[in-house]
Parts: sequence; C-alpha cells; structure tokens
Amino acid sequence: MALLRAHGLWREPEVTPAERVVPAVQEVHGTTVIALKYRDGVLNVGDRRATSANAIMYDRAEKILPLDDYTLIAIAGSYARAMEIVRYLQHSFKYYARTQLQEMSLEGKLAEVSRALAGNLSMALQGIGLFIPVVSAYDLERGEGRIFFYDGMGARFESVEFGAAGSGSERIRGVFDYILKTKGPFHEMTLKDALRESLLLLDIAADLDSATAGIEKVLPVARAVTSEGIMDIPEEMLSDIRASLRR
Repeated sequence: MALLRAHGLWREPEVTPAERVVPAVQEVHGTTVIALKYRDGVLNVGDRRATSANAIMYDRAEKILPLDDYTLIAIAGSYARAMEIVRYLQHSFKYYARTQLQEMSLEGKLAEVSRALAGNLSMALQGIGLFIPVVSAYDLERGEGRIFFYDGMGARFESVEFGAAGSGSERIRGVFDYILKTKGPFHEMTLKDALRESLLLLDIAADLDSATAGIEKVLPVARAVTSEGIMDIPEEMLSDIRASLRR
C-alpha cells in the first residue's frame, strides 16, 4: 500500500455518509426544574446536578436564572448551549432597554425566547444542543405571575398553575394534578406552602430519575418573581422545610 501511494497508484476507498464515524459529544444535561404559581407570584425550584451520559459532572449547577428584573428562566437539557442562549437573552433585553429607553414588553421577551429556540433547531436536530426552558414572569399590567413553556422548535404555551421540564419532570406529572385535587390551586398557596410542595416534588423526581439530584446532599436553587422583582429564597428556609419533610 505504501509503495502504491508513493507512485500515485493508490486511491482511498470512498466512504459513504452512512459509514462515516462521528465522534460522540458528551453533553452536560439532565435535571428537574419546577415552576409553581403562588399567592404573590411564581416560585422556581431546580436541582443542581449536571450529568454527561451516566456520569455526574457537577453538583452546583445554576439552572434558575434571571433574564431581567421580572423574568426568570429555568433550563433543562444541554446545559452549555442553554447558558449561551441565556446570556444572549440577558444582553438582548438590556440592549433593548438602553436603546429604546423603555423595557421590552412581556410579549416581546417571550417572542425573543421563541426566536432563540428556533435558531437553535439545527443543533438540536444533531442531538448536541437541545434544551427546553420554562419562563416565569410577573406581568405588571395584569398584576399576576405567569408561566410559559416551550418545545424545541420555539412554540410557546402558557400554563395555568405550574410548569416543569427535564428528565425527572416526566416522572412526576401526575403528582402535580394530585396536589391540585387534594390541596387546592397553587396560586392560592403561601410562599412557604408552595416551597414545601416543590421540594417534595423534587424529592420524588430524584427517587425516580438518576439525573435529578434531589434535596438531600445539596440544597436546590430556589427563586421567586413577584411584583417587587426577583427574590432569592434563603437557604435557611429551604433547610427548615427539608427538615420538616423528613419527619
């Protein structure tokens, strides 16, 4: 073969697209993020585990992020790609406010999220960039918290009471309806009650999904958006509620 190559007589065999070996890209993903309406707005809770295939890569991931003063995004799926798009959205909202001398409308923000997801579709179809967000916002005009979820192509849907995304969310969908039927609407709950239910849901998801960390080893991220803006839930409150669930 080497001799044939030296005399220019060797031709490499053609490889069809189906025969090409593409190196696998191990992405960091897998999670459960939850958004619940409550009396004063919307509560977001997310576990902090990031996985790559069956390996735990990181257990301090931030998956509930502010886009501006009245908008939160909970991310599930490709963590690296999600963070890129979140930074783009944060910059986009800030740039609009500075150049137009007014905040972008809620409809404009939601449409911008849809455009970002649609622009990411080519990567998602390759299996290396899919992520599904849940967007929570406080609508100052309507005076209420609102929850929106999306599909991979950017289609938007509004939820009446709750939203969830990630590998663990599929295991607990029925639990949301059980809570609604036995304890009443989430939007009538206090922050403490809504937080207790969300931690319980996250704990159940962790029991059923290996990519969800749960609440025992590391406290989840918890943020709320209200008429006064975004609020970080203190770790002391999370610890107290976690302790009460053990009893």
